[in-house]
Formats: sequence, C-alpha cells, structure tokens
Amino acid sequence: MNEISPLLILIAAIFTNNILLANFLGMCSFLAVSKQIDTALGLGAAVIFVTTATTAINYGVYHHILVPMDLTVLQYIVFIAVIAAFVQFVEMFVERFSLKLYHALGIFLPLITVNCAILGVSLFMIIRSYTFVQSVAFGFGAGVGWTLAIILIAGLRQKMGYSDVPRPFRGVAIAMVITGVMAMAFMGFAGMVNIQ
Repeated sequence: MNEISPLLILIAAIFTNNILLANFLGMCSFLAVSKQIDTALGLGAAVIFVTTATTAINYGVYHHILVPMDLTVLQYIVFIAVIAAFVQFVEMFVERFSLKLYHALGIFLPLITVNCAILGVSLFMIIRSYTFVQSVAFGFGAGVGWTLAIILIAGLRQKMGYSDVPRPFRGVAIAMVITGVMAMAFMGFAGMVNIQ
C-alpha cells in the first residue's frame, strides 16, 4: 500500500471508498442529525477535525508505543480513549464559541466518541498499512466524505419536507432509501480509484 499517493487516498476516501456510503459506518448520527443543513455542516466539521486528528495520533500511538511494547491487542481501547479525549475538546470548543450549534447538535456531539466511522478510519489505517502521510490523508478524506454525505442527505430531507411522501416512508425510512440510492450513485466513481 505504500506506493499509493496520499492524494489518491484522499480522493478515494471522499468518493469511491466513502466511509459512510461504501462501508455504512457512522449511520446513527448520520440519520439523526441530517434534518437541517446547518446542523449537518456543524457536525460534519467536527467529524472532519476528529477523524484527521485522531488518525494522526492513533498512528503514532500504534506504531511507536503499542507495536514496540507488543500491546497491539489494546488498540481498540487506546483508539477509543484518544477519540473520546478529542471529542471532549471539540465539545468544549463548540460550547464556548457557538452555543447555538452546541444546542442544535445536542446529544449527538458527545456521541461522536462512539461513532463507528471514526474508529473505523483508525482501524483501516492499520489494516491497509498506511504511512503517516497516507493515514492523515485518509482520515481527512474520510471526514470530508462523511460530511459530504450528511450535507447531501440533509438538503434532500429539507426538500422532502415540501413533498407528499407516502406515510410509511416518512422519516427515517425515506432517509434510508435515499442513502441507498446515494451509495449506488457514489459507486459510479469506483472506476476512478480504489483503495481496498
């Protein structure tokens, strides 16, 4: 994997291997916070920051602490602890500088800690044997890809508020259908580059 350009990894993480639309990781907060574009954008920015920072830190912790001490069995616990610390930082920052966004995100801001997409990024980084630069590019791209998906669905859900959606499909059901269609649309980018 070391021969793949970080730019290609970045593009693939956004489009062809979108963490949400290709792996369906991070669906709980995606469905819950995707009703308004401004809220989705705020959560997306937080996810981009957390995935990028925690991927960089988790790379260093894994390769410079866990591997030399033969403690790789603890990678899940350590990765989650790093993610939780960063989410606390983001939560305090958002509360301090944007109280409106803090209240709009509500319980879903601290739930970034258990967002499986963020943990998945750190685990994919290890599984795919990325270098540090590749890992940071993948972390940033995965966050941007997740943000792109949540903004797209939020825009569509806002427009559907004016549509006559059949009663059984209202709410989460139609959001799941649209997410599936979006995932198929993003599969159209698969010929560009693939980082599996």
